[in-house]
Amino acid sequence: MGTDSTLAGKEVPIIGTDVFRWIELSVPSSSSNIPTAVDGTNATTIAPPTVDDRASCFVLEDPSAYLIWRIHKLQPHALELLELNASKELPKAGLRFIFPYQLCPFAFVCKNEISRNSRFPYLLYVLTVTGVAYLLKIRNVSAYASSALFPAEDLFELNVCDYVSNHVPITAVTATAGCVVVGRSDGSVCCFRLGVIDTSAPGFVHELRDEAGVSRLWGLMSRGKMVGAVQDMEISELHGKRFVFVLHSDGTLRIWDLSSHSRVFNHTVTGATFRRLWVGQFDPDSSTIPLSILYKHGLDEELEMISLHSIRYNFGERNVFSMDPSVQNITLEEGQCLDVKITLDKIWILKDDELVSHMLTTNVEEVEAFSYALQEEVVADQLFQSSEHQADEILQIACSIFSSSKEDVVPFISSIFLRKLLLPGVHHNAALHATLAEYSRHLPESDLQALTADGLKQEVLSLIEHEVGSEKLSILHSWKCFLTRYFHNWCKNNAIYGLLVDSSTDAVGLIRKSSVSIFRSLEDIERIVEDEVGELTGLVDLLDDDLECEILVELLRCVMSFSQQLGKTASSIFYESVLTAPVISSEDIVHCIVKILETGSCISGPNEKELIDHKSLRKLSAEMFLSLQSLYRKASAWSRILNVIQGFLKFLVPQKIIQNFDTEVSSNINSSIIVHTTYQISKVMFESAWDFLLFLSYLVDIGGQVHLSHDDITKIQLEIVPMLQEIIFEWLIINFFAITPSAPATTEDFNSKLSSLHIDCNTGKQLWNEKLGRRDFTLAFILLLNVRSSSTDHGHLLKRFPNMQSFVNRMRDFISWIIWGQSGGSSNFLSRSIDLAFILFKHGQYEAAEQLLMMAEAHLLKEKTSQSIQESDGGWCIRQHLLGCCLLAQVQCGLHTTQKDNKVFDAIRCFFRSSSGNGASEALQSLSEDVGIPYLGFSGCASTAAWKLQYYQWAMQLFERYSISEGACQFALAALEQVDEAMKDENNPVNGSITTTRGRLWANVFIFALDLGRYYDAYCAIVSNPDEESKYICLRRFIIVLYEQGAIKILCSNKLPLIGLVEKVEQELAWKAERSDISAKPNLYKLLYAFQMHQHNWRRAANYMYMYSTRLRTEAASKDYQGSSLMLQERLNALSAAINSLHLVHPAYAWIDPPANGSSLLGEHYPTADNDAEPERWQSCIDVEKLENEFVLTSAEYKLSLVNVKWTFSGKDGALSDLAELLVNNNLYDMAFTILLRFFKGSALKRELERVLSAISLRCCLDKVESTWVEEHGQLVTSSKLEMVVHGSPVTHHTTPQTDGSSCWATLKIYLEKYKEFHGRLPVIVAETLLRADPQIELPLWLVQLFKEGQKERMSGMSGRESNPASLFQLYVSYGRYTEATNLLLECIQSFASVRPADIIRRKRSFAAWFPYTTIERLLYQLEELTRKGHMVEQCDKLKRMLLSSLQNHLKTLKVDSEDAISVSS
Repeated sequence: MGTDSTLAGKEVPIIGTDVFRWIELSVPSSSSNIPTAVDGTNATTIAPPTVDDRASCFVLEDPSAYLIWRIHKLQPHALELLELNASKELPKAGLRFIFPYQLCPFAFVCKNEISRNSRFPYLLYVLTVTGVAYLLKIRNVSAYASSALFPAEDLFELNVCDYVSNHVPITAVTATAGCVVVGRSDGSVCCFRLGVIDTSAPGFVHELRDEAGVSRLWGLMSRGKMVGAVQDMEISELHGKRFVFVLHSDGTLRIWDLSSHSRVFNHTVTGATFRRLWVGQFDPDSSTIPLSILYKHGLDEELEMISLHSIRYNFGERNVFSMDPSVQNITLEEGQCLDVKITLDKIWILKDDELVSHMLTTNVEEVEAFSYALQEEVVADQLFQSSEHQADEILQIACSIFSSSKEDVVPFISSIFLRKLLLPGVHHNAALHATLAEYSRHLPESDLQALTADGLKQEVLSLIEHEVGSEKLSILHSWKCFLTRYFHNWCKNNAIYGLLVDSSTDAVGLIRKSSVSIFRSLEDIERIVEDEVGELTGLVDLLDDDLECEILVELLRCVMSFSQQLGKTASSIFYESVLTAPVISSEDIVHCIVKILETGSCISGPNEKELIDHKSLRKLSAEMFLSLQSLYRKASAWSRILNVIQGFLKFLVPQKIIQNFDTEVSSNINSSIIVHTTYQISKVMFESAWDFLLFLSYLVDIGGQVHLSHDDITKIQLEIVPMLQEIIFEWLIINFFAITPSAPATTEDFNSKLSSLHIDCNTGKQLWNEKLGRRDFTLAFILLLNVRSSSTDHGHLLKRFPNMQSFVNRMRDFISWIIWGQSGGSSNFLSRSIDLAFILFKHGQYEAAEQLLMMAEAHLLKEKTSQSIQESDGGWCIRQHLLGCCLLAQVQCGLHTTQKDNKVFDAIRCFFRSSSGNGASEALQSLSEDVGIPYLGFSGCASTAAWKLQYYQWAMQLFERYSISEGACQFALAALEQVDEAMKDENNPVNGSITTTRGRLWANVFIFALDLGRYYDAYCAIVSNPDEESKYICLRRFIIVLYEQGAIKILCSNKLPLIGLVEKVEQELAWKAERSDISAKPNLYKLLYAFQMHQHNWRRAANYMYMYSTRLRTEAASKDYQGSSLMLQERLNALSAAINSLHLVHPAYAWIDPPANGSSLLGEHYPTADNDAEPERWQSCIDVEKLENEFVLTSAEYKLSLVNVKWTFSGKDGALSDLAELLVNNNLYDMAFTILLRFFKGSALKRELERVLSAISLRCCLDKVESTWVEEHGQLVTSSKLEMVVHGSPVTHHTTPQTDGSSCWATLKIYLEKYKEFHGRLPVIVAETLLRADPQIELPLWLVQLFKEGQKERMSGMSGRESNPASLFQLYVSYGRYTEATNLLLECIQSFASVRPADIIRRKRSFAAWFPYTTIERLLYQLEELTRKGHMVEQCDKLKRMLLSSLQNHLKTLKVDSEDAISVSS
C-alpha cells in the first residue's frame, strides 16, 4: 500500500482552553492500604508507571458532554479532569486531583450509573503504581474550592494487592462503570466490582478463567494453558453485554464475557512484538467488531505497524466470535503512535507529528490515507519558522517600501510580528509566560492572562526594545530570536496527548498538553492550494471545456510559484498597511513588490545572501517568462486566459447563501470553532486573491514581453484588478473580524455605572460584559451572536461537536451573512458595512467600528476616484455620521490627551461632512432609535437650513453630553449661521423667535467657551447675545467663573472691551464682593480697586478699599479677630491704598462717602488733629485727613498685636492718652510719639510729652547701669518728627523689646533729644523725675550736657533756654545734691571768668550775665545747717570755702566790669 496521503482537514484550536483555572483536590489515602512486600518492605511499584503523557475523552450521551482527563509524565501524581459541552460556554475551571502515589497511565471516567445521584454526576477510576485503585464520585466543579481536600465520603479505595498472591506485577488495567479489570504479568485477569458491592461481599472479585462458573482467589487452582503477560485490555459493550478484550504479550487475543466470567474467544497472532490494543464500535449491519493492534515487526524493531482485524459475532443460543481472515496492515513509517480510535468506517491514527485516517475496507489494496494538518504547521508558518529567510524578506521589503522614511521601518516590522504573535491559535498563555521567563521577565501567569491585547503588545515590545538597547542587536534579530523561543515553548506546552472522537457525529478532536482542538474538512480553495493543484473541486462548473481546465491548472501553478517567492511575506505587509494606515498606500506596496520581483533586487549594498536572493528572483523571472509563453501558446490568445482568470475569481467571491433564520445563535464552544474556521479560510482566500493581484500586476509590467495587447492590459486594469481589490477587501474585513479582540465594556457613563450595581439586571448581560475585552472573544463572536441560525442546525448536533464538514458549511453561512446580509439583499459590502458597524457600536466596539468604516471609506475612494463618493441614497452621510459617533464614544474610554484631541477633531469633521452630504436629511432622520447610536429625535425638516440648524443643535447637545466643549462650541456657532434662514420657513420645527433662538445659542457658545478657558470668546458671546436677560445672566456667570478660576484679573486688563458694560461689571463685582467671604482669594475688593484704577476712577477705587477696610474691621469684631495681626496688616494696606488713591484727586474733591450699611467708623468718635485733646464727631464725608488718622490708630493697634496686646479704640475721653501709655509700657515708643504728635496740639501735646518721657525715665531708674554707657553703645534708629508713614504700610517684622538698662537709657536720650524742641522743659522734667525717683542717682552725662546746650558764650553765666544750667543747679540744691550743685556753680563761674581777651568787652555789657543767687544762698544755708548738725562737717566746710572763695572772686570781677561799663558810658 502506498504511503502518500491526501490532505483532508485542518486542526481548529478551541480558543481559551489554554487558560483554565485548575482547582486542586488532594485525595486522601489510608496508611493501611500501603502495599508491603514479602520481606516487610514497602513495594513502591507493582503496576506500570506513567512514562508517557496520556489523555483520553469519554463522550456522554445524556447530558451531552465530553469528559477529558490528562496525566502528565512530569506530574505523575496528578490527574486533570475537564468537562466540555459543545452547546455551552467554555468552562472557567477544571479539576486537578493530587494522589499520594504515582498513577498508572490509565483513567476511566463515566456517567454515574451506579447510584444515579444528581450530586455525583460522574465516576472516576484510577490505579496507582502501588496497586491501590480509587473510585471517586465527582461533584460539579462549582462544589469544590481551590486547594481543598477531596471528601473522604466520596471516595472508594481498594488495595488490589490484598487479592493478589505473591505480588505478581500488574501489567494492564481497564475499567467500566462498576467494574475494574486488571491484568498481570502471569497472564491472569481479575475484575473487581468496585463501588457496586461491598469488598467483603461474595462476588466482589472474579478471576476470568477458562473454567466457567468458578470464582476464586488468584493462585488457588490451575488455570489451564499458560499465556503471556497481559499487554493491553479494553472493555466494549455489545447488545447490552460487556466484553473485555485482552491482548497478551505472546500474541494471544482473548475475549471474556464479564457477565458470565467466561472466555468467548481465543486467537493467537505470532511473529511480532505487540504493544497496544484498540477496539472499535461494532457494526450491526455486518455484525463485525473492528479491532486494531499496534506491534513492531520482528524483522525491524524500529518500524511500528497497525494491523486492523474484524471479529464477527453471532448472538444466538450461545455467543460465537470468529476472526475474519482479512487483515489490513498500516505501516507507521515516521513518528511514534500516540493514540488510535476506530469508528464505523474509519480508523484514526494519531502520531506525534500528524493525524492520519484510513477507511475500513476489505480491499486492502485500495485503501487511501487521509492526513490532517496540525496546528504546529500553522504556527510555524505564522511565526516565520517555516523558512529562515521569511523574516529577512519582511525587512528587505519594508526597507524598500519605506525608503523615504526609514524611521517608520522598525515600528512597522514590530507591528507585523506582534500581530502574528497574538493571532488566535498562535497566542498561548503558557508559552508566552515561559518565553518571557527566559528573558528574565517573571510576570505571574495569572497577571499575564489578565492583560489585554494592548497590554501584551506593550509587554513584548518593551522586551524587544530592551534587547535591542542592551545587546546592540538589530530589531529583526531580536524578533527572530524571540519568535524562535516562543515557537519552541509553544510546541512544548502543546504536546499531543490523545484523540477526541465522537462516533455519533463523526467529530474528531485533539487533546494536547494545555489545549483542546477539533478537526474540520477543507474548503475547496484549500484543496487546490494545499494539494498543489491536484484537483479542481468546485471549479468545473465555472469552466467551459477541458482546455480551460488545463489553462487554469497551468495558471494556478504560475501563481503559486510566484507566491512562494515573496507572496506570503508580502501579504503580511499588505495586511498590516491596511489596518495600521501607514504613510504609504496599498497600491504603492503592490507596485514596489512587483518591482522587486521584476528587477530581482530589494535594497542596495549587496552581500552574499542578497546575491543569492537576487539570483533566485532572476531565476523566477526567467521561469515565469517561459511559463507565460507556454500558457499563451496553449490558449492562442490572452483574452481566453483572462476569461479563465475571471471565472476563477468568481470562485473566490464569498458565496451568497439565502437562509431562513429563525433562532438566535448562542455563545458556545461550537461558535468558537466556527469563528476560528472563518479566520483560517478567510486567510487562505485573502492570500489567494492577493497572489493573483501580484501576478496580474507583474503581468502588466512585462506585458510587452509576453504579447499582452493594449486591450488586454485595459481589461486587466479596469475589470479584473477592481474585482480582485473588491475580493481582497471583503476577505480582509472577514479576517479582521475573526482575529481582532473585542474591546472591554465601557463603564464611563452614568447608566453603565448604575447597571454595574446589578440592580434589576439579568445574568446574561453580566456574562456578556465579562466576555468583552477577552483576547479569545473577537469581533466575529459579536457578529455571530447576532446571526439567527437555521432551525435545521439545531437538535443534538448543536449539543455535540458536529462532523468536519458541518463546520465549513456553517462557516459559509456566517461569511454570507457578513458580506451579503441575512437575506442576501445587500448589493455591495460598502452598504453592508454600515449595518455591521451599527452592531459593533451597539456592543461598545467603537474603535473596531471606526476601523471598519475607515477601511470602507478608503476602498470607496479607490472605486470612485473619478466621480463623487457620495451616494444618492445618503449612505455616505450615514457612514460619516456613524463614524463621528464612534470617534466621540472613544473619547470617553480613557485616551491620552493628544489622541483624545485628534479623535474630537475628527468627530467634528465627520458630523459636519455628514450634515452636508447628498440626501443627508432623509437618510439620517430615517435611522431608528434601536440601531444603537445616539438618536436624533427630530424630523420634518423641510429646508436645508432648518435641517442643519436641528442637526447642529443635536451635535452640540451630544458633545455637551460627553463634556467636550470644543465640539459643542463649534456646532453652536454653526447653528447660529443657520438661524436667520431657517426661521424664514413657516414650517420649521424650531420653537421661539429669532432673538430667543439666537440668545439661547449664544448663551451656549458662552458656556462652552468658558469651559474651555477662552475668556475673550466667552465675553464676545455675551456681547453678541441679543437677548438682554440672557446676556446679563451670562455676564454674572462670567464673573463668577472668572472668580472661581482665579482669572478675575482679566477684567482689569485691556483684553476685554468693556464698552457699555462697565457699570454692569462693577455692579456684579460689588454684589459678589458684598456676599463673598472676606478671606477668599482673589479678593474682590482689591479687584474692584484695580478695576476702578484701570478706569481712572480714583475716588471709587479709594471707596472700595475703604469698604474693604470696614469689612475687615467688622468681620474681626464679630469673629473676635481683633488680635489677628494679619487682618490688621490687611486693614493697613487697604487704608494706605485708599489714601494713595485720594492723593491722585484734586484736594477739593479728595473725599469719599461713608459705607451705606452704617458699619463704618463714622459711627464712633475718632479724634481729629486739632488743638483739643478730645475728638469731635466726624462729618458725613471722609477725607484724606480722617483716613490718615484711622491709619495711625490702626497702625498702633497692629503694633500692639505684634506683642500680643489687644486694643481697640473706644472713642472715650482719655483713650488716646491711655493708648500712648500702653504703647510706652510695651516699648513701642515711636508709635506712642506718633499718636501724640498726630492727635495733640499746644499745651495738651506738652503735657502728654511730659507724661511719656516721665514714664520712660521711671523705667530707666529700675536699672542701675551706668547711664553714660549709652554714649558708646546702644545707638537706636530714629525717625524725625512727624515722619510716621501714613501713605504706606508699617514695618511688619517684630522686634523683641529690650529691657536692659543700657537700652532704656539710650531710648531716653534719643527721644529726649528729638522731642525737646516741642517742649523746652522736657530735660528739666526728665531730670526732676529721675531725682525724685532716686535722689542719689547719677544723672547721665548726656542729660547734664542738655542743660549746658546754648552756653556757647561763657560770659552768659547760668542763663539760657528753659533747660539751662540754673535749672539743673536748682534741681541739685532741691534734691540735696550739694556736691554736684557746687561743682556746677564753680564750673559756670570759672567759665565766666576765663573768657578770652577778645570776649571781655562783650562780657562787660550790661545785664550780660546772670546767676541764681537766691539758690546759691539756699545752698550756703544748707551747707551751714549740715555743719551745725554735724553731718559731713569736713566736706561741707570744704564746699563752703570753695563757694565763698569763688563767689568773692566773681563779685570782684563783676565790680570791675561795672566800673568799666560806667567809665565807657561816660
